[in-house]
Amino acid sequence: MRARLGNPGRDALVLTITFAAIALFVHLATAVIPTAIGAAAGSAQGPDLALANALVLNVALIIFGWRRYRDLTGELAARRTAETAALGLADRDPLTQCLNRRSIAAHCASLAATARERRETLAFVMLDLDRFKQVNDTNGHAAGDALLCAAAARIRVLLPAEALLARLGGDEFAVVVPCAPNQRTVIERLTESIIAAIAEPVAFEDTDLETSMSAGIVLAGPDCAEDPQVLLHRADMAMYHAKRTGRNALAWFEPSMESDLKLRSAIETGIRRGIPAGEFVPHYEKQIDLETGEIKGFEMLARWNSPTLGRITPDVFIPIAEELGQITELSESLIRQALRDAQKWDPKLTLSVNISPVQLRDPWFAQRLLKLLVEANFPPARLEIEVTESCLHENVALVRSLITSLKNQGVKVSLDDFGTGYSSLSQLRSLPFDRIKIDRSFVMNLVGDKDNATIVRSIIALGEGLGLPITAEGIESEAVLAELRTFGKFSGQGYLYGFPENAEKTAAELAQLNLLLEPAPALAPAQASTRRRA
Repeated sequence: MRARLGNPGRDALVLTITFAAIALFVHLATAVIPTAIGAAAGSAQGPDLALANALVLNVALIIFGWRRYRDLTGELAARRTAETAALGLADRDPLTQCLNRRSIAAHCASLAATARERRETLAFVMLDLDRFKQVNDTNGHAAGDALLCAAAARIRVLLPAEALLARLGGDEFAVVVPCAPNQRTVIERLTESIIAAIAEPVAFEDTDLETSMSAGIVLAGPDCAEDPQVLLHRADMAMYHAKRTGRNALAWFEPSMESDLKLRSAIETGIRRGIPAGEFVPHYEKQIDLETGEIKGFEMLARWNSPTLGRITPDVFIPIAEELGQITELSESLIRQALRDAQKWDPKLTLSVNISPVQLRDPWFAQRLLKLLVEANFPPARLEIEVTESCLHENVALVRSLITSLKNQGVKVSLDDFGTGYSSLSQLRSLPFDRIKIDRSFVMNLVGDKDNATIVRSIIALGEGLGLPITAEGIESEAVLAELRTFGKFSGQGYLYGFPENAEKTAAELAQLNLLLEPAPALAPAQASTRRRA
């Protein structure tokens, strides 16, 4: 905020009068003061009264002018102080005292000029804290601020004196370091040391805050002529790549990342538009009793055939939907459709639905699911929720509460992808699961692989010991099926029994088996031949 100054015209007039008063004072003083001294000594008459009054008036004017000059000087100093503070606020992040997004480009230009003189280049490093939102949500924003300040301090200590450090917003930092064009290893080591420093816990009140950091790096050209914003954007793309490949790591920018980022942006836009437009539809994979060959139920799988991007696989769009915060809306729209479809099936057939770990963090998930069941008038006993083994590591207490709540409503809960995570026997015993599903990676390679066969046998024995039914995923050949049948009696699913189909084709097949309550629409010839080939 600017300091408020007085009226410029008035101040100029006051100063003019003051200078005039000083000049007049000098003239009058030469006439009045000697006479006054002589009168005091008794050697002369007193000064002229009018001149003496004029001299006193001049003194008053001079004092008034001096005071106004002093006030004006103080106002100017306050203005300079305020402007300096405003510039500091404009250039610096108030929390961490790092440069901000607005000022980093200007400082880069100055640093680039110095680098050119030294025949050096600039390394742009983008840094982002992993799962920072979770720290905020769990411990509060004060804890998040403490973590950001600690991260900025740790980064600053490791940087050379001439390097730049900026906080671009949220939990994202940027570092610009002068270096020789062939010093990729030096920059990489510096970045690794920053990542290691950030991984150290930060003490806050009575807890330790822990996080990690992902980094992206790009080098400017030899003449440092590129726009700093372009280089920061490329470093950001590399950092995002490091996050996607596991976090707590670094990645160098490659041109292919730019096209990947554009595709991701298009997918994000497509997800936001496609959910309300009904582009995401459920497909159903048969679950079979391996002993009798009868259909026991179906697992619902999400499918997306975008009108602009074509067919996008679930392993691509589901993680993106989770990061966008759209997974709850997407999942509920699919479950709503699946419940309507399953109402038409024989009541003995069950419907299994996979749940994202993100949804399990929502304490109201069970209530949301109950609302969907009530809306569809679907029996809870026919619904089975599948929870992946990785969910057990995030918050076992919350998972236990949700599983208990679902079971109280009559919904069954199974542990999916068993064998790929780190769940302990004590967790399996304490969490009231209704079923264990063996991960497809063990089943697909069962034949001829003694290790996989041993794992599958062990899981089946574990399920029998805990009284939990078993479902084997990934049955894709008769040889695998024959091997599984030697292990015992349980259920299975996989492409051997057909690929997942949409609601119409599933209903048509169930109608042929007399497992449909309502008549199914006739399949078009092309659809019928496709189903026979599957």
